[in-house]
Amino acid sequence: MRHGEVSMRLKKAEREQVRMKFGGHCAYCGVVLADRWHADHLEPVTRELISKQNPNGTWRLDSGKPLKPENDHIGNMMPACAPCNISKGGQTLEGWRNWIAGHINSLNQYHPIYRLAKAYGLIAETQAPVVFYFEKRAANTDAA
Repeated sequence: MRHGEVSMRLKKAEREQVRMKFGGHCAYCGVVLADRWHADHLEPVTRELISKQNPNGTWRLDSGKPLKPENDHIGNMMPACAPCNISKGGQTLEGWRNWIAGHINSLNQYHPIYRLAKAYGLIAETQAPVVFYFEKRAANTDAA
């Protein structure tokens, strides 16, 4: 269970149903899913965070009661590769989209190697919007 998330226990058939929702591809980046993939909540299922003290005196955050238990159902599950699911965490889709798009500013501001690669033409910033695989598939279906 990831920090701040609730883990819905899917049966094998349900898990396969989620995996095949987009033909075995990650709903977000579109990569073909490997054997180890994640079932992500599109609308996050979050828990309140509780600070607890460890026996050694350090502090940790634990999950408390669910804040959005209504989002914990199979219809809200999306197949995701591990990098996408870990990156998204408990963010909303729009929050994650904005977070991804904001990385260009961070890379330009704090990463000289990125700026150098850009100066040598190895990187071209397109200013393209962040469009997820499931959105592209829906657009293609609507256009057909």
